[in-house]
Amino acid sequence: MQIATDRLLLRPFTAADAPSVQRLVSAYEIAEGTLLIPHPYPEGAAAEWIAKQGTNPNNHVFAIALRDAAEAIGAIGLEVVPEHVRGEIGYWIGVPYWGRGYMTEAVRAVIGWAFESLRLHRVFAQHFTRNPASGRVMQKAGMKHEGSLRQHDKKWDAYVDVEVYGILDSEWG
Repeated sequence: MQIATDRLLLRPFTAADAPSVQRLVSAYEIAEGTLLIPHPYPEGAAAEWIAKQGTNPNNHVFAIALRDAAEAIGAIGLEVVPEHVRGEIGYWIGVPYWGRGYMTEAVRAVIGWAFESLRLHRVFAQHFTRNPASGRVMQKAGMKHEGSLRQHDKKWDAYVDVEVYGILDSEWG
């Protein structure tokens, strides 16, 4: 499954993506802004992670690539909970690609796919309060702030606050 936008191609990861993923996700800034990515990022972890993709039919993970280049510059996923007809988006993009609107473009594409192809009722996403840029991506993609979860997650032995954004299929347009 692939999703094309004006500037991006969202596609399945391949083993050939491991070196770029390993390099990009090893940045401290990526780990700091995400729950599940450790720092330092272990050598070989990207290849292991890529090998596991596609094993859960409800977890759709895409490599983010520029349309005119093959290299993965980030990742975006949609974890679907079929019984609730909803999905949660999670994402990261390499630091050299920040501030160019690529992530907003990718999030909008996945939201559209979720509503139009998967027929989901709701899509939501969360970000650490200390990562407001991620919240701006969600807002630009049409999601609405739904609330704050105080000390909801634990990252590096510290509790962190989380902001929740969501959008309903009836709001998509």
